[in-house]
Amino acid sequence: TATDIANMTPRERFDRLFNRIMRSAETGDAATVSTFSPMAMQAYQMLDTVDADARYHASLILLHTEDVAGARALADTILRSQPGHLFGYVIKGTIARFQQDQKALDQAYADFLKHYDAETKAKRPEYADHPRALEDFLAAARAARGPS
Repeated sequence: TATDIANMTPRERFDRLFNRIMRSAETGDAATVSTFSPMAMQAYQMLDTVDADARYHASLILLHTEDVAGARALADTILRSQPGHLFGYVIKGTIARFQQDQKALDQAYADFLKHYDAETKAKRPEYADHPRALEDFLAAARAARGPS
């Protein structure tokens, strides 16, 4: 049965919609992604507070709907509000890969690696929520750097 999201807080609603969109994107269900993305972004606009995790989620939704400029703006906002935050570099790197911009991708990898140790020691809860994304980006950044 479908979950009634009407009685959820805006954050619960946004997170639930984000998860549905990401599951649909992973299975190639573009129709569900396009149907639920506007609802998710509306829920995002209703949030009382917006943290790096919410901005990261919103940026991924925007990337799946081909709003690269919007995703880039959210990455910049993450990095302005929390300099060195790894999600900013993950988003920037994802955009660079999408646009086949090797220079921007190399910069995102370098910035990610530069901040990785300090940021992981910060033990931000959002990092614990997205270990695969961070591990995958770390592996790609290290592979791009080549042997030390």
